Amino acid sequence: MKASADMARELKAATEWWQSAIANVPCVTFTLQRNRTGSLRLIDISANCQKLLHIRAEDLMASFDCLAEVLDPAEYSRLEEVIAVAAAKRSGLLWEGRLRARNRQKAKWIRLQAQTPKALIRTVTWQGVITDFSREHDLDLALKRSREQLSELSAYLEAGKEEERERIARDIHDELGSILVALKIEAALLTSKLPKNQLALRDKARSIETMLDQAMGTASRVARELRPGILKEFGLSAAIECQAEDFSQRTGITCRAQCDDDGLEVEERCALALFRIVQEALTNVAKHAHASLVAIRLYRDRQQLIVEIRDNGRGIGETDLHKPKSFGLRGIRERVRSLNGELSVSAGEQGGTHIVLSLPLKSSSRRTAVEEDVQHKLF
Repeated sequence: MKASADMARELKAATEWWQSAIANVPCVTFTLQRNRTGSLRLIDISANCQKLLHIRAEDLMASFDCLAEVLDPAEYSRLEEVIAVAAAKRSGLLWEGRLRARNRQKAKWIRLQAQTPKALIRTVTWQGVITDFSREHDLDLALKRSREQLSELSAYLEAGKEEERERIARDIHDELGSILVALKIEAALLTSKLPKNQLALRDKARSIETMLDQAMGTASRVARELRPGILKEFGLSAAIECQAEDFSQRTGITCRAQCDDDGLEVEERCALALFRIVQEALTNVAKHAHASLVAIRLYRDRQQLIVEIRDNGRGIGETDLHKPKSFGLRGIRERVRSLNGELSVSAGEQGGTHIVLSLPLKSSSRRTAVEEDVQHKLF
């Protein structure tokens, strides 16, 4: 009898210790059961639920619907849907929602997680925890707002840069261009008036004319790169093809552009951003890739606008992708993010670097078998 009494006391002490430990953990533990009629019942829930949920454990165990008192109707309905889906799949539970604010206090965000050790034919049972993740939610929200503000600031600065580029391009075309044309005319007139026997002077004059031609070509190219008029007049495809040609002439690297402009309509802001991305990618190729060939593709695949840029250079390593001072790639990523697009930068299957960006489009079209074969024909 004495041994039995000692065992009973030890069991009671252990139970009290366990209940005390559970009450002090920063989460609520529970066991939830759902029968085949959809009725929900809490078989067990830790006493500290009153601190988190403002409902006594015995009340919750008496009626699961007590949760509706601390949740908005939409939140409670969503919780029931999550439980119903998990029951149908015999899977775990994961639900996040907000408790109603009480006494002018800030509303709490709670997360319910559970696994199902028992899934019988008639019932499903889950064991899990309810945690307060208000701080985590607030931090995530603050981070999201911060990113949105940075994105807005980036877009504002980019718009300012484009305005400045347009002004400089206009000054180069109108003022510097006019001066160079006038100098070209004066140099040609001077050359024509030099005596034929002054060979050295005539050669010098022709050299000046040649340098003026080069200066005019450079001014024209810089103006186009700063603000490509062809983009407004003829569209994105023509601008990319022109950029590819200029790149080849300037660097000696073969650059092929394959643009499908069949029914392709891109708004001006998006077209300009894509053009800048292609520009930056080509600049990276010229600086780092040690390539002899670049291929650019622009096409529409269902509801996506796809731009692919490949080169046959040394390729990009994993460390290069995450360098703190990779401002070129960072600029490309920021532009793609501002367009709600997706970007992939990786080493090509046959060497070199492969850049793929996709943007959502309003219209769609089918990709033909000819398009599937274009990539192989570009190289």
